[in-house]
Amino acid sequence: MAVIHRTTMSPGKLELIAAWLPSRPWYRGGDTPLLAKAGGFRLDDPEGEVGIEFMVVTDTSGDSPVTYQVPLTYRGAPLGSAADGLIGTSEHGVLGRRWIYDGAHDAVLVEQLLALLAGSATAQDQSVSGAPDPTVEVRAGGSGVPAGLVGPGAVTDTADATVVGVGPAGREEPVLALTVSRVPASGSAGAGGSALGQVFARWTDADGAEQRGVFAVLRGGDV
Repeated sequence: MAVIHRTTMSPGKLELIAAWLPSRPWYRGGDTPLLAKAGGFRLDDPEGEVGIEFMVVTDTSGDSPVTYQVPLTYRGAPLGSAADGLIGTSEHGVLGRRWIYDGAHDAVLVEQLLALLAGSATAQDQSVSGAPDPTVEVRAGGSGVPAGLVGPGAVTDTADATVVGVGPAGREEPVLALTVSRVPASGSAGAGGSALGQVFARWTDADGAEQRGVFAVLRGGDV
């Protein structure tokens, strides 16, 4: 179980994300993001080493507010295989220096998100230790999500999502595509029959209204 510490981080999460966001192809705001926390949830690392958070932020720097999903991992040492996903480092008041990554590049987050889709992991409250978040919903497709999937393979950004190659352990080429929504849209429409599984979660928009939409979708052929 992840322990959420009531302490400081310097720089803070929103500062780090604001400095990183304009470099992303799915960023739609002004030169300098103006961010507010808008929601999210957590997953536990079974090894207890890596913090996993799905952060939702709303940016009001552009012509109209835009909401982004930024999955994050927090580590006590650099992760060489995820160098392209490093967002920055921060000094944690309890744990010391933390390396913070875009979680789409981090195998621990990807594999726990796959476990959530397969029904073997439980979404956790973003701010309370040991408290499941029942508002996060997983919808399985007709054939369901196979167990034992790993990743990430290739990580590709599009205009509104990040696509991560995943597949069974020991297989050289990814055979499935895990799509992480970067600009989640409110509504229940997802990938329909083409999806093996989908994650739905909620956030609060710039007007204070609760929204709900697709955070992640797993698609692919027979594994």
